Amino acid sequence: MEISVTLTNTPKQKPADESSLGFGKFFSDHMFIMEYEEGKGWMNPRIEPYHRLSLDPASSVLHYAQEIFEGLKAYRRADGSIVMFRPWDNCKRLNKSAERMCMPEIDVDFNVEAMRKLVEVEKDWVPHTEGTSLYLRPTMIANDEALGVHAAKRYIYYIICAPSGAYYPTGLAPIKIKVEDKYVRAVRGGMGFAKTGGNYACSIKAGADAGKEGFSQVLWLDGQELKYVQEVGAMNMMFLIDDKLVTAPLDGAILPGITRDSILTLARSEGITVEERRLSVDELMTAADNGHLREAFGTGTAAVVSPVGHLCYRDHMVQVNDGGIGKLTQHFYDTLTGIQWGKVEDRFNWIKPVC
Repeated sequence: MEISVTLTNTPKQKPADESSLGFGKFFSDHMFIMEYEEGKGWMNPRIEPYHRLSLDPASSVLHYAQEIFEGLKAYRRADGSIVMFRPWDNCKRLNKSAERMCMPEIDVDFNVEAMRKLVEVEKDWVPHTEGTSLYLRPTMIANDEALGVHAAKRYIYYIICAPSGAYYPTGLAPIKIKVEDKYVRAVRGGMGFAKTGGNYACSIKAGADAGKEGFSQVLWLDGQELKYVQEVGAMNMMFLIDDKLVTAPLDGAILPGITRDSILTLARSEGITVEERRLSVDELMTAADNGHLREAFGTGTAAVVSPVGHLCYRDHMVQVNDGGIGKLTQHFYDTLTGIQWGKVEDRFNWIKPVC
């Protein structure tokens, strides 16, 4: 399919102060959009001026939450070139989410090209300051104009772009996380691995409660026994126990994070022992008490890595690495962002040039 381009006649004023961009507050001039109809497939792919969607009040996404999304970034390097990081993997993950949510898949190569072309059109929206980026939010929604719990026959797929500021404008900052032992996020056989809005909606209550107690994130336990640690609200979690990097397995209950995979790939390439296994909260807290838990950090597109300084389970609070940033955590951050910004060799072919 050929992607048509219609440019806006009324461009927006770009934020002058890139230090105040934040995340998801500003949106670029254009968007990619196309529609799907059962029996016809995807059709009319186009880049056009950013606009509001018009949905019927009976649109199925509003009633039955048949919706998926992705998140990735484009970066402006020191030489002025613009690149994306592992877009193929985001497109493959989108299709896995689509399969679980009974939605149509999109050809991976076509989807990558749609992203590349949109970023090329919006190249002036890619910020210049180190640490900033252009965040892409591909989204698919069901759009049948009828009620009834079943897979829809019509869908809308669109991609919007948001210039985003540095996640750590003053440097990496360790966070406090609370182990959630009341609510659960995902269960075996559910949709925990899919990047769908329902997984995030169900986490809001626990996150809000934890925030009132001074915590930045909630660490979820498994939904069956409330025993094994899984992930936090928007990130996968990793723990350096002695000399081993331990993280929850991809058992269908957690998101197969692309940053997670990048960190594990880096670790293995450097000879670090990686264990993808079930880790009980009791084992984790005992390791912390005995000094064997050396570092803990989250991994995700927005933050890349997020060091954990304190961890609390019920009334038991432990400090990790004296509340500071671990050497391995800092190393992973520097290496991964270095690859993204062109300061470190891309040995894994993760970078997709845009223009």
